[in-house]
Amino acid sequence: MSQHLPRGDDSRNAPARQSVVAGIDVGGTFTDLVLFDAAHGTVRLAKVPTTLDNQAFGVIHALDAANADIAALDLIVHGTTTTTNAVLERQLCRTGLITTLGFRDVLELGRRTRPQAYGMKGEFHPIIARDLRLEVPERMDARGNVVTALDEDALRAAVTRLIEEDCEALVIHFLHAYANPAHEIRAGEIAKDIWPNGNITLGHALLSESREYERGVTAAVNASVQPLLRRYVERLADTLAARGYRHDVLVMNGNGGMVSARHVANEAAKTVMSGPASGVMAAAYTGRRAGMGNLITYDMGGTSTDVALIRNAEPTVSNEIEVEYAMPIHVPMVDVRTVGAGGGSIASITAAGLLQVGPQSAGATPGPICYGRGGEKPTISDANLLLGRLNPARLATVPGGVTLQDVKDIFGATIGAPLGLDAIEAAAAVIRIANARMSDAVRMVSVSLGEDPRDFALFAFGGAGPLHASAIARELGIPRVLVPSRPGITNALGCVVADLRHDFVQTVNRPLASVDLDAVHAIFARQSADGRNLIGKEAVSVRRIREIRSVDMQFIGQTHVLRVALPDGVPSREDLQRRFEEAYFARFHVELPEIRANLVNVNTSVIGEREEIDLSALIDPAGRRARLEDAQTGTRSVWFDGFVETPVYWRDHLPLDAVIAGPAIVEQMDTTILLEPGDSAAQDRDGNLIITVKG
Repeated sequence: MSQHLPRGDDSRNAPARQSVVAGIDVGGTFTDLVLFDAAHGTVRLAKVPTTLDNQAFGVIHALDAANADIAALDLIVHGTTTTTNAVLERQLCRTGLITTLGFRDVLELGRRTRPQAYGMKGEFHPIIARDLRLEVPERMDARGNVVTALDEDALRAAVTRLIEEDCEALVIHFLHAYANPAHEIRAGEIAKDIWPNGNITLGHALLSESREYERGVTAAVNASVQPLLRRYVERLADTLAARGYRHDVLVMNGNGGMVSARHVANEAAKTVMSGPASGVMAAAYTGRRAGMGNLITYDMGGTSTDVALIRNAEPTVSNEIEVEYAMPIHVPMVDVRTVGAGGGSIASITAAGLLQVGPQSAGATPGPICYGRGGEKPTISDANLLLGRLNPARLATVPGGVTLQDVKDIFGATIGAPLGLDAIEAAAAVIRIANARMSDAVRMVSVSLGEDPRDFALFAFGGAGPLHASAIARELGIPRVLVPSRPGITNALGCVVADLRHDFVQTVNRPLASVDLDAVHAIFARQSADGRNLIGKEAVSVRRIREIRSVDMQFIGQTHVLRVALPDGVPSREDLQRRFEEAYFARFHVELPEIRANLVNVNTSVIGEREEIDLSALIDPAGRRARLEDAQTGTRSVWFDGFVETPVYWRDHLPLDAVIAGPAIVEQMDTTILLEPGDSAAQDRDGNLIITVKG
């Protein structure tokens, strides 16, 4: 460990009330910062380019851009894409695996699915190459009974060989270790004496559930990103310490909670998807304060759109996330679904003569045509510009000298001409196709899960989300859209408002009729104690600790696993059967009274709630005008099935009690909000814009 990385026994890390808190989210393009100073009631914001070679530099640049006194900060909460990008780009550390004799190909056989469901070919490369997957004699059965004793000499030889193969991380993954981890624990003790660093992952310690393939892949992902994350947090801690920071750094996990940088690398796989998770946590927090606990989050960025479901101010957390084909990461993560439609998504005509939008993206370089960086392919952002939804005056500031006519000519030639449309009609068609794709993503997290979108509000954020939100809400019958104060930096806000959270899963995998409920109670009690102990070790004050308990169940003979919430403790055996049948019917609208249930997993989430943050400070009250007319910056011709002269407002100047009638454009530093004809918008006490959607 770096000498500057805060240690668990350091008195400076004793829990205390944090009054100056910085939330920093590192994205692929920008690093965003929100700094709350509760003592003075002030907020500072910053958005700087991400430094991909060393993200720690981008963090420092963001703090400097906000004129932050780093030595005076009480807490830094950090969301990072280090592990996410490493997994998606396969930029992983060389990792070795030791497993039960005869089972080294589990990671490759998987579930015997194919990358392409139809077709004669497809390739798949497991995370750990076959020559680095070694076997040793040992065996447990599914009940946890020893079938073959661990061959310790063979284990030592395997560890030594992987060291000679220059492996930087090690996975020990034995069959049925979830039922009895004794062999894994002993193997870890032996490996610790030989392995040159601390990058050792025991499968059961990370994920104590059945299904060897998913557990093995999760452990392999954890080990292969562990050295990367460890080096990064050490560099970050060193850099901050050199600038006078003397407290702990918390890192966002994919479950929407946080963990100390001192411990985060031990379970590195849990930080995958931490960026999208932080945005969802900000949405849950904002919605709860606004009295809107049921939300569908809609985060539209430059290359993709992320959507998630929030019920009763609690984001949906899943253990079944598959980041890409054959890469299931079965640790609790906020259930976020992604489609390849963002502001930079490219519009094109297929060989069949059909209009297609995405999934290819112009990215940040060269980017959309309107960026003026050499882009020549039409994108969603360019379409919004042609339709007047984005400010054409900003073209004068781009370095490439691009004009509105340049964008129109490209749209007319590449999209309009093949379809028999003019440039404006082509741009409108691109927007309709893009909205349809994003509406489908919303359906994935609502209708497909048995939820009615009309029972939710749409929480629109990201740089482009508020521009399309009203159209998508209208398409799905969603009555209201909530646009937070700072949509473009919502992920950074999520870092500030997120709670401490630890999730536990323990496999039981027994028919409900034969389950020992006393043993289930004991599992819940142990999970609760472990979670409270971990929260107690963090250098962060919490105002209360709460728990969420649930079980995963299935009908015997089926593969579908459903989560059954237990808000009032562990009910009787009969009540568990009834609750599962109700959950099954709600999901599939099928009753199977003749089939009995199987209790698969026991789950507990222990959450340490932090102090409240006043979100009304995100927009400076001193900047608000007395009348709506004073917040208007002009008018612009905007396309709504024809061009309409539309008022344009600056959001920071809106009176808090203002009511805006659509059509209207509301601009701010980090996004543009579109109100379509018939829509209306008002603000709540925190400055959130609540749009009522016509029809």
